[in-house]
Amino acid sequence: MRFHLHLLPTYHPDRDAPFDVYYQHVLEQVELAEELGFETFWCTEHHFLLYGGPVPNPAVFMAAVAARTSKIRLGSSISILPLHHPLQVAEDYAMVDVASGGRLDFGIGMGNTPVDFEHYGIPREQSRERFEEAAEVVIKAWSEERFSHQGKHWTMENVEVYPRPVQRPHPPFWVAGGSPESLGWAGRHGAGIMTVAHPYPPEKLIPGMAAWRAGLEEGGHDPASAHCKIHLRVWVDESSEKACETAQAAILRYDDLMMKGRVAREFAPPDQYDWDGMRARGRNVYGNPDECIQGIRNTMANYDFDIFSATFNFGGIPHEDVKRAMKLFAREVMPAFQ
Repeated sequence: MRFHLHLLPTYHPDRDAPFDVYYQHVLEQVELAEELGFETFWCTEHHFLLYGGPVPNPAVFMAAVAARTSKIRLGSSISILPLHHPLQVAEDYAMVDVASGGRLDFGIGMGNTPVDFEHYGIPREQSRERFEEAAEVVIKAWSEERFSHQGKHWTMENVEVYPRPVQRPHPPFWVAGGSPESLGWAGRHGAGIMTVAHPYPPEKLIPGMAAWRAGLEEGGHDPASAHCKIHLRVWVDESSEKACETAQAAILRYDDLMMKGRVAREFAPPDQYDWDGMRARGRNVYGNPDECIQGIRNTMANYDFDIFSATFNFGGIPHEDVKRAMKLFAREVMPAFQ
């Protein structure tokens, strides 16, 4: 089992520090993650909402992380390709790879928030075709000294992109999604995939996982070299009772904020939330260290993955508490899987 750290800001102005301080808190948490042995830090791209929106450009934040760290890898989870010109994306993330000495993991996806497409003036019905074409351009920009491209949305002739990434021919690609169409595309292109446990019951992801594995075979890629990362909200405390109290309150704040301005999915009201069922199936992991070890085993029993990516900073939990939980998790939980 490999352990990663994931940041999707759920920013609560009444609980979290002002943005300048909040950013410093996150940077401290990433530095700590490197010390504790987490392999990769993942940073999301969201816009215009306090659910994820405080980091609208992961490349900028990852460059700051690169300057504060030396070993931990840096992942975008995700770069929303349909929203941007692919040359800009190629330049921004190549800079991250260079500034970090070749530590970039490039995660991409189509995006799932309608307001992003509305404000950027991009028809959402074009998201898949723009995603696939933009990915093609980024790969060319990173793999070839000069390239040309003629597509439906972008045309470019004899382009050189500087800097080119340190990792050759390009940094590892990852694709976020759950549908057979998205994960099948990822497999055919030899990309790793990123899934999330709390919104999707295990059975919903089975067709997509099958499409990914079939795509790897179709594309002639070694399945052993491709990885699946699952993202969960995690909380640990020496006291089971205190861990449950903190985690459940933060999960409710997280879910409430996620639905503001978004219509992607519906969640049960707090009095109907299936706390025991979500834990039993490994969709939320919290408790004392032994309960978290069992929680991860529950996730392993229900989902197909080899990388466990934990979010500790969610739902307005205080910074110092986040650091304490990370240390306890690394000391008492991670060794059970290594």
